[in-house]
Amino acid sequence: MSARILVVDDTPANVRLLEAKLSAEYYEVLTATDGPSALAAAAEHAPDLILLDVMMPGMDGFEVAERLKADPVTQHIPVVIVTALNEPRDRVRGLEAGADDFLSKPLNDVALFARVRSLTRLKVMMDELRLRRATTAGLDIPLGIESDGNDDLTGRILLADDGDLPGDILFESLTAAGHEVYQTQSSVDAIEHGCTRCPDLIIVGETVGEDDGLRLCSQLRSHDATRHIPILLVLEADDLTRLAKGLDLGVNDYLSQPIDRNELLARTRTQIRHRRYHLRLRRMLDTSVSLAYTDSLTGVYNRRYMNDHLGRSIAEMRTSDKPVSLLLFDIDHFKDVNDLHGHAAGDSVLRAVAQKVATGIRDSDLLARYGGEEFVVIMPGTLGETAMAVANRVRAQIEANSFVIPGRDERLHVTVSIGVATASDPNETAEHLMRRVDDALYRAKEGGRNQVHAAEADDATSSVRRAVGAD
Repeated sequence: MSARILVVDDTPANVRLLEAKLSAEYYEVLTATDGPSALAAAAEHAPDLILLDVMMPGMDGFEVAERLKADPVTQHIPVVIVTALNEPRDRVRGLEAGADDFLSKPLNDVALFARVRSLTRLKVMMDELRLRRATTAGLDIPLGIESDGNDDLTGRILLADDGDLPGDILFESLTAAGHEVYQTQSSVDAIEHGCTRCPDLIIVGETVGEDDGLRLCSQLRSHDATRHIPILLVLEADDLTRLAKGLDLGVNDYLSQPIDRNELLARTRTQIRHRRYHLRLRRMLDTSVSLAYTDSLTGVYNRRYMNDHLGRSIAEMRTSDKPVSLLLFDIDHFKDVNDLHGHAAGDSVLRAVAQKVATGIRDSDLLARYGGEEFVVIMPGTLGETAMAVANRVRAQIEANSFVIPGRDERLHVTVSIGVATASDPNETAEHLMRRVDDALYRAKEGGRNQVHAAEADDATSSVRRAVGAD
């Protein structure tokens, strides 16, 4: 589903130009011509990104950014300030007001779309974490993740370059600000330090040893230990091609040379603040939720958590207009596995199937054990066609695998039947969506098993019920 972008500018020609460019790339575009209407639109429509002009009468862009970041409803929406102002002090003021980046007028399309893709991708991930946090809050699990607003924004920073960066400025400025800074001129060492020391930020130059800095960025994003560590890329001024490639690789922010000390510190604080928040959310998911709301056999979420999460996903769909897709799958003839090979073998198959499916879905998707040999995958922001493609891939992967029977020199082959349903109607309820996907699963099993069936339009009023004991 395409991202929703709010364009704020008091000049109609600028609004029309941006609206045309973004619409041509299939983004949904909202517009506002002043600060108050921008704040109202952001609160009402929950855009994925705000492109904000600075020079507006009454309330300028800096004040709008400050108000957006002070409001709990809008504070997590990425803000890019679009302005003719390009002095370092203007960028610092914008960053301190809460902006995530600056784009200079006239806009370069490469820089524009690279930044849009990067920030909307990040917001999707953070939105899913916040949704899971909200689910946990609704289940009365202590969170312990909220900031009191006085976070220590100093941290561990890794500088990775071959010596071409103005090291004195970087090292001395960051150290004077209270950061713990260490340096490397080798990409191998940078990855090792990133994986073992877990820095709060990695600053990467254009070259690191014999490697291109962008290659190092790509490698950092491929390692589990460094995948979510913020990366700040240092570039030559106006190197838009390299900037676009870096953002697409997962770089979080950038600095142009010559480096301004205040801008360096402002961008560093912003990234460390994001890192702290991300870690708090992750910690919540890895402790409270995992203890109380995971299935003890398979390690995936249990039905209670899934029900609450689905309800919140449907509520989010009504606000964002982004569909929610659901996969309900069942291991075919699972009773035969237990009867012929024993319950230990059946438990092993359940664990292996859950693990196989978990590795084949996105981080933003949620896998839960629904009961017995049934599992659910909740896929936020996913169209039905995409959900069908995922379901068919999952079905094929399970069919192609064999599963070990503990204590025996024997392997089992199993298949799954999958029902798929998508909610895009704001009147849809979680219960109704579950009935539709349940009907679709029934039809997949009735049709011969080891297949995928999508809920059709008339499934919304279907009264099909699965036969008792069908497996």
